[in-house]
Amino acid sequence: MVDALMEVQAIPRILLQQKADDRGVIVSNLQALNSQLQTLTTRAGDLTSATALAAFTSTASSDAVSVTARPGAQASSLDVVVDRVAKAHTVVSAGYAQWPTEPATLTIVDGAGELHEITAQGTSLTEIAAAINDAGVPVTATTVRGGTDANGDPIYRLQLVANSTGAASAFQVFRGTAAEVTAGTATDLATEAGAAVTQQGQDAAIRLYAGTAAEQTITSARNTFTDLLPDVDVTVRTAQAEPVSLSVTVDTAASAKTVKTFIDEISAVLNRIDTGSKATVAEGETTVLGVYTGDSTVRGLRNALANAVIAPIDGVSPSSIGISVDRYGELTFDEEAFADAMAADPARVEAFFAGIAGRVEEVGTTYSDRYEGFLTTRITGQQSEVRSLDRQIESMDVRLEKRRATLEAQFLRMETMMAQWNAQSTYLSQQIASLPTYSKGNES
Repeated sequence: MVDALMEVQAIPRILLQQKADDRGVIVSNLQALNSQLQTLTTRAGDLTSATALAAFTSTASSDAVSVTARPGAQASSLDVVVDRVAKAHTVVSAGYAQWPTEPATLTIVDGAGELHEITAQGTSLTEIAAAINDAGVPVTATTVRGGTDANGDPIYRLQLVANSTGAASAFQVFRGTAAEVTAGTATDLATEAGAAVTQQGQDAAIRLYAGTAAEQTITSARNTFTDLLPDVDVTVRTAQAEPVSLSVTVDTAASAKTVKTFIDEISAVLNRIDTGSKATVAEGETTVLGVYTGDSTVRGLRNALANAVIAPIDGVSPSSIGISVDRYGELTFDEEAFADAMAADPARVEAFFAGIAGRVEEVGTTYSDRYEGFLTTRITGQQSEVRSLDRQIESMDVRLEKRRATLEAQFLRMETMMAQWNAQSTYLSQQIASLPTYSKGNES
């Protein structure tokens, strides 16, 4: 009986829980939409640059050279002759079983003429190489096995390689202190018997316009020539007498892919809104509303985002670069029309697309800003309502528990009274049954 009464009492609580659950679903879907919009906004911001669509295909007629074009490059071509590549200065010492002097002190004179005095902990070449590498000098030392001496002891050579390429990487290494180097009494390791400069540090060199009056030699300490053409880097690998043809061409396909990906991301947001705004009729002709149905904030976002993409810019329709809306209201991208526009005036197309991206970024920021965005405010409002409903449900749970306790106490008293009445009734019945009885035959 108490359970049946409590089911009736709990009906308002059930209705509140259903309302809170519905609001929770709405909040979850609004958050998913907001997250998707924030991603789109970030993407739009990256595309507002006038060079966001700049994409190029770089080629070289020989594997001796590679070409890398960065955003901002321009279609261009150039022939170069690779005369030499950059190399790091390398010195190999004579072979030693042990360093001939103790303590083992060396001085390295770098390309700038600075002296670096180094003293090893021991006289083995392994300890000397470790000391050089720990000294922070612009040289890397290794030991190389060089056979055995007359006593059968292993001999090692000390190999020192500059940490960078180029003529300025050349260095000298002396056995002796910095003072001895300055005094001219230290020994240049490269001049000892069995030692050598195995590689002289040198700059890479290329020639432009070879064989003409405009011939020009360009050098680089590294094998990469930065900005040889505007925003184009050229890396040489091997010297080659024959000219190498370099080419940088506009990659329209890559630019089109960038635009298509962006339009697809916008369409995904619009489709999410459209799907969530549809009302459907289920079995029994019950209308089921979508999570966004009737939500003016979401509807405003949908309209603003669509207009940001398809509205004209300075009287020019986005369809001029292939962006339009089909008869079903879906955003479409015509790659052929885009390619034609790029061929005619790539700078105009890049600026036009940057304008569209800027408008999309503005809409996204207006709605998804983490503090003042319209969609963010809508989410926080719904979350506040859910919290309020949860508090009402908690309060109602307390009242229902008290009501159950009251009903149980009342029914307990009733059962106690009924038990007492039953006991009295039984007693009275027993007393009545114990009274003497008289038959008619006994009457006088």
